[in-house]
Amino acid sequence: MSLTLYNTRTRQKEPFVPPQDGRVTMYVCGPTVYSYPHIGNARPAVVFDVLARLLRTRFKLTYARNITDIDDKINRAAAEEGIPIGEIAARFTAVYREDMAGLGVAPPDLEPLATEHVPDIIAMISALIDGGHAYAADGHVLFRVRSYADYGALSGRDRRDLLAGARVEVAPYKEDAGDFVLWKPSTPELPGWDSPWGRGRPGWHIECSAMVARHLGRTIDIHGGGNDLIFPHHENEMAQSTCAHGGELFARYWLHNGFVNVDHTKMSKSLGNVLQVHNLLKEATGEAIRLALLSAHYRQPLDWTGEVLPDAKRKLDRLYGALHEVAYQADSPQIVAGAEADTDFIAALDDDLNTPRALAVLFDLARHINRSEDPAERLVLAARLRASGNLLGLLGAEPDEWLQGSKTDGLSAEAVEALLAERLAARKSRDFAAADRIRDELVAAGIVILDGPEGTRWRRTAS
Repeated sequence: MSLTLYNTRTRQKEPFVPPQDGRVTMYVCGPTVYSYPHIGNARPAVVFDVLARLLRTRFKLTYARNITDIDDKINRAAAEEGIPIGEIAARFTAVYREDMAGLGVAPPDLEPLATEHVPDIIAMISALIDGGHAYAADGHVLFRVRSYADYGALSGRDRRDLLAGARVEVAPYKEDAGDFVLWKPSTPELPGWDSPWGRGRPGWHIECSAMVARHLGRTIDIHGGGNDLIFPHHENEMAQSTCAHGGELFARYWLHNGFVNVDHTKMSKSLGNVLQVHNLLKEATGEAIRLALLSAHYRQPLDWTGEVLPDAKRKLDRLYGALHEVAYQADSPQIVAGAEADTDFIAALDDDLNTPRALAVLFDLARHINRSEDPAERLVLAARLRASGNLLGLLGAEPDEWLQGSKTDGLSAEAVEALLAERLAARKSRDFAAADRIRDELVAAGIVILDGPEGTRWRRTAS
């Protein structure tokens, strides 16, 4: 099965057809660095990290994820703390990188900063003016929306409807209420650069267009980000990039992930329910948080409740428990490195990154390992489980180390022995569902089961 991806522009799943040379370019909008990243910021980082891992198994991928380090939110945060703007941006850039690394997100190939691309931005704005797609007015430069006939095509709505809900600034220097800012003047206390239109700074949308063109070219294969970016950010990006480059296609595939809600409610500072990644990393491992983020299809909303992380940890306990049993079986070599991922697992990811289905394959593999009495078969299955998990950024730890970090619920030795006896009876009667249920219960309680030729042994993990 070939890779298919849901293209926001066409509103359907399409086969992913790479360029003839097999080189793929992907750009994902990164953070605006003025505060701690929250779990909603982490979702696209994790989702597109999985896509990058999958693409790299087949193509030569160049993956860019930018840092927006010049923005009015950064300016306000710096003013509130009374420190330089660059200090705020540098601090939270470092925090973002650290938090994403904690979730197992690999660094992109390129991580351009907006402030390092001001000459590129000015050059692109000049090209838009020369082409009649932008105009200077009152120290500003604005994109002339009516010059681009396809405006609104990405979000699939009529341009008038888009503008009605866009909270656009109605200013006397605009030709049309929907025209958006490419360049704006800076007062002395704000950061600014010299330009043909006076000292100022770029608008948000033009930054990404300039960085894409500089590092990946005029036409890229995949452009990604959260649903909240479809309009106005990505709509405006597509308009200005297409117009600046003589009508050339900007992005072949547009991918957008759904929101993360908290207890069925949208995250917001006013409600006090914003979940910051660095706080969640104090409650659970990055791997558990990552699995939780992948538990729903990336295009669907993800509801974050108090059960999400405990459930993710229990699931990882099950998977690591299966790996642990194979790693410690008598006379067994180490789980084979370099094994290939399961074909059903790959088929799930090829179907528009269907991570819930892919995770189900992992649990099927774990069940097969637990049921099998053939050491060689168990070793092959364990290698396949680990290779599959690694494509999701999971199961990278040593099973023993993971389970040593699990907590026991205090089951007495008598209770453990009783459950093991029930499991043995279930296996003898070929009631594998019951045997698996009992095993999962023990693993979740921090009990490591060691099946061997001489019977079943067990031990507790460290508290």
